[in-house]
Amino acid sequence: MHAIRKTIAVTALAVAFATTGTVSFAQEHNDHPNNEHQNNGYVRHDEWKKGAHIAPADWNRGEQVDWHAHHLSTPPRGYEWRQVDGNYVLAAAATGIIAATIIAAGH
Repeated sequence: MHAIRKTIAVTALAVAFATTGTVSFAQEHNDHPNNEHQNNGYVRHDEWKKGAHIAPADWNRGEQVDWHAHHLSTPPRGYEWRQVDGNYVLAAAATGIIAATIIAAGH
C-alpha cells in the first residue's frame, strides 16, 4: 500500500513539474512584444525608406505578391511588390531602390 501511495505521489509531482515548466515557458514566450509569432512575422525595418536600397538577401527571401489582389498601387515598369518580414516593399527589381513600403496589416 505504501508503494502505491509513493508511486502516485511521484507521478503527481512529475505531472506538476511538467505542467509548471510548460506554463512558465508559455508565459515567458508571450512576454516579448517583438516575438515574430505574435506579430505574424512582422519585423520593423526603419532603414527601408523611399530612395534607400533593400539588401539583396532581404529582397530575395521576400515573396512577390499580386499587387492587385492585395490592393496595392500598380508598380512602375521594372518595379515589383514583395512581401518581406510582414511588410510590402515596392522596389526596382534590378537595383533594389525602394519606392514605397507598407505594413502588411493582414499578414
